[in-house]
Amino acid sequence: MSELLTPTILLRAYAAGIFPMADHVHDQDLFWVDPEWRGILPLDHFHIPRSLAKVIRQGGFEVSIDQDFEAVIAACAASATGRRTTWISHRIRHLYTDLFRTGHAHSVEARLGGRLVGGLYGVRLGAAFFGESMFSRETDASKVALVHLIARLRKGDFTLLDTQFVTDHLKRFGALEVPRDQYRRLLAAALNAPAGDFLALPQGLPGADILQAVTQTS
Repeated sequence: MSELLTPTILLRAYAAGIFPMADHVHDQDLFWVDPEWRGILPLDHFHIPRSLAKVIRQGGFEVSIDQDFEAVIAACAASATGRRTTWISHRIRHLYTDLFRTGHAHSVEARLGGRLVGGLYGVRLGAAFFGESMFSRETDASKVALVHLIARLRKGDFTLLDTQFVTDHLKRFGALEVPRDQYRRLLAAALNAPAGDFLALPQGLPGADILQAVTQTS
């Protein structure tokens, strides 16, 4: 991939339905990915397990937005049990940090006692949000961050949450695969809709309000 890849070109790629990856963390080369089957998480059919709803209602995690994007992407790129390397290379980290500085990337952070223990990050374009990666250092930390993300996307009138691929973890929340052509129709509709407002939901809301934002009908 060209050395001239910029945040602007990256956004154009997302608008065309493709995204970059690297083979490993130290790889300077990137390649474009255009899956035949694309993972999405329907915002109006999001499922919250009862045990997780209880955790959120109790409010043990402190959840924030865009407070430490670089720490979140670094944690997502770090080696973990069963994963010695990652597709989030140093070059990708720099590119997405630049996107964050222009307001097109966001992070959700989950803390316990002030310590960052989970979170996720992704890209915002139009009424679409492209989830990139998440991490967890404590039980339920990344799940709580995901629920807060869903609440924020629903409140901000987003219409598409792209998960790229579907994992067993995401299936529990209602994620599914759609063929490439269908995904591109969903993407076009999201890009032609009024832009979503990622900051429409206030920060610091109690867990009960977050759950209501996720489950309320429009």
